[in-house]
Amino acid sequence: MVAESYGGRESGFCGSWELLLNSSGVVVMHMALTHLNTVIFYDQTSSGRTGYLLHPNRTCSAAARGGNSSEGNDEGNSTNSMSSVDDCWAHSMEYDVATNSLRPLTLRTDTWCSSGSFLGNGTLRQTGGYGSGIRKIRYLQPCSDFGCDWTESPTLLADDRWYATSQILPDVADRVFILGGLNAFTYEFVPKSHSDEAAYDLPFLRQTRESTEKGNNLYPFVHLSSDGNLFIFANRDSILFDYRRNAVVRTFPRIPGTGARNYPSTGSSVILPLHHSDAFHRVEVMICGGAAAGAYQASRRGEYRRALSSCGRMVITEDFPEWTMEEMPGPRLMSDMLVLPTGDIFIINGATAGCAGWQSSINPVLSPYLYSPNGIPGERFSILPASNIPRMYHSAALLLPDGRILVGGSNPYYRYNFSGHPYPTELRMEAFAPYYLSKILDCRRAMNVMVAGEGEAGIRYGEEFVVTFDIAFPSAVVEFVASAAPFVTHSLSMHQRVLRLECRGMEGVVEGTVSAVVSAPPSPVVAPPGYYMLTVVNGGIPSKSIWVRFTF
Repeated sequence: MVAESYGGRESGFCGSWELLLNSSGVVVMHMALTHLNTVIFYDQTSSGRTGYLLHPNRTCSAAARGGNSSEGNDEGNSTNSMSSVDDCWAHSMEYDVATNSLRPLTLRTDTWCSSGSFLGNGTLRQTGGYGSGIRKIRYLQPCSDFGCDWTESPTLLADDRWYATSQILPDVADRVFILGGLNAFTYEFVPKSHSDEAAYDLPFLRQTRESTEKGNNLYPFVHLSSDGNLFIFANRDSILFDYRRNAVVRTFPRIPGTGARNYPSTGSSVILPLHHSDAFHRVEVMICGGAAAGAYQASRRGEYRRALSSCGRMVITEDFPEWTMEEMPGPRLMSDMLVLPTGDIFIINGATAGCAGWQSSINPVLSPYLYSPNGIPGERFSILPASNIPRMYHSAALLLPDGRILVGGSNPYYRYNFSGHPYPTELRMEAFAPYYLSKILDCRRAMNVMVAGEGEAGIRYGEEFVVTFDIAFPSAVVEFVASAAPFVTHSLSMHQRVLRLECRGMEGVVEGTVSAVVSAPPSPVVAPPGYYMLTVVNGGIPSKSIWVRFTF
């Protein structure tokens, strides 16, 4: 498969950029793709003036209009007075992929540096934030008439959650595990198991905190492992955690090297695709980039230390796991890592020096990297065509069903600032088309992919379902890949998960049309309930994806 994937690049197409919108209205600090092919994104509500005036004919006060100031370079010095919400400017938008259009949404409390996850029915649950929103729980249920909007729950989080991580759990109650946050060394569940359930202490968060570096363990990496436990990585250390018993069941080796990987050092993490051939048991974590030791304090003095260029891979399900290290083509922090249907890892956005935070980094990385996990060691990274738009602090990227990468955001300032600084607030939204979208490969691409008889109830775990598609030149290797759409913020794609499903058999229905019997994931531990993008990958060339829902 890898060789055929590279064949697309050998044909002369390494990928291309397309400017979608000159203004996204608000900075894309947080981003999530819904099963209706809309993208929900939002910023902090305390930013004042954005790029989208909700009521063009209304006269807004000077305070509501905000300014172009770049007050301070340390979010930790912010005060609650900054978290007020005005009704003049939009702070959240819905982007329709098909029509390339925007619709404003209304937020009532501050979502600054918050977390999110999708429920089994496709509803986005958003948690935490800052100031007025630091314990809030919000919901947005996507709708086909585009009339839906944010609602807030009267139930509050047990603890303050600013820079916390969410992970959907494998149970029928749509429970989410929420971990950490600034000065929050705890985790909790939403919904609670009972009304007065409090947060639970996790000493690991205190042990990994660097007080002089603003923690270096915020937005911890969390992945659901194949035994139902949670892999948690913070700073440089990691554990396997049984959230049902509040117990650490395993401590992993420290990742080699100096520096740190979590906010504000801000590397990124994925788990490589899970495969039916081993019953989805083998789980391999990959972590790339981050900041040098002392980078946070150095940035406050106007010194920007070279970012980390190393990546580490570790199979966390092995008896004696160890990190295997390799080098990226260059230093990188604040980058997003996406798992493509091909199994390759796409790395985009970020900077080469400094750390995350307002005015805390320099030298944007304009070229994405493509990493082939099964390639020859030392030759696994490729440098792809560069964008001309810096994407630094508060930028985001995600995979769209048509195979493109949607990219937006970048704002190293408290207020929106469009001039007078080397890295202005960025509202342009663009898309990157990977090599596999080259027209020359269309003859090998599965078309008109459909799932027979799924219905609104979805596909039950372990159930067989039929996938039909048209194809001109089928390969000897046809794979069926399911990808969970993540919630993306601060270089962290929460609950990103890619599965290679088992095909039980294929046969031609008519000339050029194939019918395949595919097995759904066996359990919610393999694939927590919800919507997934299903892609037919023919000899390394992915189709456009369709949505399927896995459920109990």
